[in-house]
Amino acid sequence: MPPVFIFIPADFVYEKPDLRLHMKGPMTKLEKPVLMATIGGAQGIRGEVRAKAYTADPTALGDYGHLHSMDGRSFEILEIREMKNVVVVRFRGINDRNAAEALNGLELYIERDNLPDDELEEDEFFYADLEGLEAVDDKGVSYGTITGVFDFGAGDLLELKGPGKRPVLIPFSEASVLEIDLEDGTILIDPLAAGLVDDPQEISKLASGKPKKKK
Repeated sequence: MPPVFIFIPADFVYEKPDLRLHMKGPMTKLEKPVLMATIGGAQGIRGEVRAKAYTADPTALGDYGHLHSMDGRSFEILEIREMKNVVVVRFRGINDRNAAEALNGLELYIERDNLPDDELEEDEFFYADLEGLEAVDDKGVSYGTITGVFDFGAGDLLELKGPGKRPVLIPFSEASVLEIDLEDGTILIDPLAAGLVDDPQEISKLASGKPKKKK
């Protein structure tokens, strides 16, 4: 087969395609991000995506302002509707199926301050508020601070991380977590019910040191 030659005009300039999806304006870095949704597959050819919303009302996903990815991108919801167990969302600037498919698996967040505290009941709270709280028992023994809240399908779990210790998961249940004190920055736990100790005598040994100083 003879070689094929392609004529390129002298004034032709190759421009690298802009692969940044919807990254207009300054990049956003959230101080206390709250996970609001996870994007799934594309829906149709107009740039719509299916998404799992973590709001009580899935269609209220866009009521808290722009959503943000952890790499700094900002997303504005133009349209949203429910479909079975997900919502179908159309974002500004995402106009075709290829752009929509590139978002598959992306997690979207908002800043904690955008959540309306006045809608909470007295005994309600946002999971984001738990992160950073110190887990202590009734003797003042510390078991670390909460570094995450997870749900793998069998109930909510709290991740605790102490200095020099590996993270551990405890069930977020009434038996394990006895009290939540956001003002004091602590949660009161039952270490036996939480699975942190196997023998009540272990608790006595842990508490035999100096009294824990409150922060």
